[in-house]
Amino acid sequence: MSSRTDLSVEVGGLKLNSPVITASGVWPQEAEFWTPERLEGVGALCTKAVGLNPRPGNRGARVHETPCGLLNSVGLQNSGMAAFIEDYLPLARSCGRTFLVNLIMESEREVRESLSALRDAPGVPAVELNISCPNVEGDGMEWGLHPEGAARAVRIARSEWNGPLWAKLTPQSPDLAAVARAVESEGADAVVCCNTWLGMAMDIDTGRPVFRRVVAGLSGPAIFPLALRTVWQVSGAVSIPVVGCGGVSGWRDAAAMLMAGASAVEVGSALFADLEIPRRIADGLSDWMAERNIDSVPGLIGLGRR
Repeated sequence: MSSRTDLSVEVGGLKLNSPVITASGVWPQEAEFWTPERLEGVGALCTKAVGLNPRPGNRGARVHETPCGLLNSVGLQNSGMAAFIEDYLPLARSCGRTFLVNLIMESEREVRESLSALRDAPGVPAVELNISCPNVEGDGMEWGLHPEGAARAVRIARSEWNGPLWAKLTPQSPDLAAVARAVESEGADAVVCCNTWLGMAMDIDTGRPVFRRVVAGLSGPAIFPLALRTVWQVSGAVSIPVVGCGGVSGWRDAAAMLMAGASAVEVGSALFADLEIPRRIADGLSDWMAERNIDSVPGLIGLGRR
């Protein structure tokens, strides 16, 4: 990493020492992975999605590899808010990095109770409101498809949470820019573009879909050009920061996201192959910026529009 560049950036109420964020649900939960040495290059972490009550997740196959990505249908499996606060939160607080709690947008009552519990728990820096998960019925993506539902979701969350609040959007929305403007109007501090795209896989031996729910969320390099396009569209439609997410697997991808208008990037599926990806991205980005006399991340953000 070049000493001539400053990778720190302020995004949606958070100060990060790097624009690289681990996406929800991919960083290992064992304590050995939550040390400063293992988190080199990581600016922030998003926790695994959590809701008020435990969820068993989806039945049947949950993950299917594709030639250029990964399909998943985990179904927001989690142990519930009480267990999260008792078992997971101390680990997140001790890691030396800021973090966001990825909160499932459930019913209004459940979200209010979850946020009340997080508000009472010490040391929670920020919330990433999940209005985009495609693998469950009624929650997640159902809130984020249209501006009215997304606005209501953020309005509910903002009434219970005064800290940094990010909204993770779904690319399944027919008008993502309108959804982004709607959540901005209700007090979101940043938007994340985007969660997974819907895809499916067939088992040609059985003649049946691989997943019980038929469709699943596609992530990985295959969706990077699509995610980059959403960052460009949304960053031109809102004044709050945009976090690019989808297929980022190297520093060139991160640079492209930043130039398209992202203030930071989330890395997901790439971590399954290499937990050193955040460090590699940070080092590569720093060296590349130094070669081009770009001394800080803000100098790169939105460069493609100037």
